[in-house]
Amino acid sequence: MLLSLLQAGYLAVLGLATAWVSPLVDRFPAVWPAVTGVLWVGQEALRDRTPFGGFPWGRLAFGQDESPLLRLAALGGAPLVTFAVALAGGLLVTGAWWTVRARRGAGGARRWAPAAGCATTVLLLLAGGLLVPVATTRDAAGVTVAIVQGNVPRLGLDFNAQRQAVLDNHVEATIALAGEVAAGTRPRPDLVVWPENSSDIDPLRNPSAGARISAAADAVGVPILVGAVLLGPQRGQVRNAGLLWRPGSGPDLEQLYVKRHPVPFAEYVPLRRIARMVSDQVDRVRADFVAGTEAGVIDSGPAVLGDVICFEVAYDGLVRDTVVGGAQLLVVQTNNATFDEAEARQQLAMVRLRAVEHGRAALMASTVGVSGFVTPDGRVSDATGFNTRAVVVRQLRLTEGRTLATRVGVLPEVVLAGLAVAAVVGAAVLRRRRDGRPVPGAAHPG
Repeated sequence: MLLSLLQAGYLAVLGLATAWVSPLVDRFPAVWPAVTGVLWVGQEALRDRTPFGGFPWGRLAFGQDESPLLRLAALGGAPLVTFAVALAGGLLVTGAWWTVRARRGAGGARRWAPAAGCATTVLLLLAGGLLVPVATTRDAAGVTVAIVQGNVPRLGLDFNAQRQAVLDNHVEATIALAGEVAAGTRPRPDLVVWPENSSDIDPLRNPSAGARISAAADAVGVPILVGAVLLGPQRGQVRNAGLLWRPGSGPDLEQLYVKRHPVPFAEYVPLRRIARMVSDQVDRVRADFVAGTEAGVIDSGPAVLGDVICFEVAYDGLVRDTVVGGAQLLVVQTNNATFDEAEARQQLAMVRLRAVEHGRAALMASTVGVSGFVTPDGRVSDATGFNTRAVVVRQLRLTEGRTLATRVGVLPEVVLAGLAVAAVVGAAVLRRRRDGRPVPGAAHPG
């Protein structure tokens, strides 16, 4: 509930900003749709970073996985897609306003011209999205990847109490895959990916858990990227990690990614004493997850992976850092056992945007679903069902090089958010002039 109120607060700020810039819009009516777009980007830029690292889940861009505007991500990432969506909305509202005026008044065809212009611009915007080339990066090689979705005995917050069963599910599904490969009914993978929380028992400190994962890796004969909860580095601390486990030799500690953005109030509790005054439920988080410091670039041998864990896929910089670091394939390890299918599909939509944004094939591996593969142009293949065990195997093309969005990074968001600030400041100047107050810094006669 508190999170919902917080998010509503950002939309309230957006509403206030929209009202505040009305003098600017009154003076320059044609800029209204563009002002709508930059204000949305500015609001998202603020919401994505505050407080405690922000909550970017509800960005406009993430709802465009089936839209022609998705392709704009290859040019300017999620901020450019958000701008285009809000711009289109502003054009439609403006067109509707002109339509109402035309129906109520005289003046012939000229009154319909602005409405027609708005509709035409929206169509051109959508068509322009379709014309944006995707997958402009170059192919490097092919790799066959298996996603193991082991499932959990019960959905809900108590899945942590089922740690051994969850690990066993992933081990048994992998060993079964090895049997199918030996029988010739499945292609042999070069790499196996397990989801986040597939081993909530620290396999580096628990010999039994480590032995179980080694049995799976030895059976399938290829490296496994394991989603593990590791103890430490200090007492009372834990880490959410992607750990490469090699057949024959076990954990490769040189290829370890520790989640850089733990989720506040879920994986750690900021201001715990104050938070406990609001709700004692914060004590369900018994140990605070420690944030990693390095980008999730993992060299598995067959491919260089760009690994992000669950919620991190929503953050532009965390995904981009892996690509800049050399990732050829994007991997999202996630655990959706505490949510529902709608949340999992929202997350898959984010993966689709990231694939287009960086020109990389991508995959999402979930404990319970939805898991699947995504091509660099955003198409989904082999999507699994929800709350079921599944193993999917697919050959993917590895890619190298950088899209325009990868190269420019945060620049589109900075420019668009800067224009939002300029609009707010410009409206303040116009309000002062309208009210007869002096504008700071302006010259005055006499």
